[in-house]
Amino acid sequence: MQQFSPTEAALIEAVDAAPMLEQVQTWSAVNTGTGNLAGLARQWDLLADAFSPLGGAISAVRPHPVSAIDANGAERQIENGSHLVLRVRPEAERRFLLTGHMDTVFPASHPFQQQAWLDEQTLNGPGVADMKGGIAVILAALKAFETSEAAAAVGYDVLINSDEETGSLSSAPLIAELARGKAAALTYEPSALPDGTLAGARAGSGNWSLTVHGRSAHAGRNPDDGRNALVAAAALALGLKALHRDGLSVNPARIDGGSANNVVPDLAVLRFNIRPRETALADLFLSEMKILIARIEAEHEVHIHLHGGISRPPKPIDARAEKLFGIVEECSALLGQPITRKASGGVCDGNNIAACGVPVVDTMGVRGGAIHSPDEFLIVPSLAERAKLSALVLHRLATGASL
Repeated sequence: MQQFSPTEAALIEAVDAAPMLEQVQTWSAVNTGTGNLAGLARQWDLLADAFSPLGGAISAVRPHPVSAIDANGAERQIENGSHLVLRVRPEAERRFLLTGHMDTVFPASHPFQQQAWLDEQTLNGPGVADMKGGIAVILAALKAFETSEAAAAVGYDVLINSDEETGSLSSAPLIAELARGKAAALTYEPSALPDGTLAGARAGSGNWSLTVHGRSAHAGRNPDDGRNALVAAAALALGLKALHRDGLSVNPARIDGGSANNVVPDLAVLRFNIRPRETALADLFLSEMKILIARIEAEHEVHIHLHGGISRPPKPIDARAEKLFGIVEECSALLGQPITRKASGGVCDGNNIAACGVPVVDTMGVRGGAIHSPDEFLIVPSLAERAKLSALVLHRLATGASL
């Protein structure tokens, strides 16, 4: 079995775990729900200060315009926070991408705002695992990596975006730009399971709003003159669910609309999500959805407006990604923490990166669990564990590990 070189042993020793827990607790105390622009701005400042010792150039990148359909069927702009980008040695021929996100699913109005110790090694708090712990891992790993002579020969970009929890719609163009030409990428979502298991292949994700425009009428005097948008939306929901199949989850999630009981409703908005495991299934769904919409429009004499699309392409494991997983798994075993991987129906920025043809492992963050709930927890020793793992992986990538 391959062992550490003296250089690698020194690199692992260079990981400074001392400030990591305090960083996570400080960052977790700042509410960064995706819509909390003030909180995100405060977090951006804290992260810029924390990452500045790495050198390079730190910039605030304005979010790409994003819109959504409201309950009244109107398209409105969504405000997002600025994204943080650190570029180190951009002139280097061989470069890597490390990504994380500063936002959480907990808005400023959510009751889950405090931290609590569940036991001596387990911290409960908003974003401690997903993914403020992951950001601390990025920082500690890069600081250790910079102590190695190998670091000087490569470069990297770090992206901490502000909208991952809502699909990275305002940062997707930036992710694609930064992924271009990279040798490999690491993303710091928490492990798939508390034991450190990595997420392997991932399904894709698409979200749509279908706005149904009917015709209003009196429910008693002339109901047949109306065209019931709510009924058409219900028919759409049933039709979409019928497209659900193995490898393609279709989930009609919500219908907004309706009117007084004595009025035929002329407006409804249906919202739904799909999770295709293969690009071919996503393409097939798009074709079938268009046929379904045309049929419902004809049968119910309504007009349907489509808003949305595939925001996360499916992420299969190709040959280069397989090699990157092999490096991560070998390094973890050498550190005495053997890990496995499993396919996931969840999505993240790793989907976007893989779609650019760049090999990526996207669960390099901390061990923890119960994310997106008030029971979210971080297993604190995993801060140092995962920082050492990333430092070692980066060193091997920098010293010639081929993908």
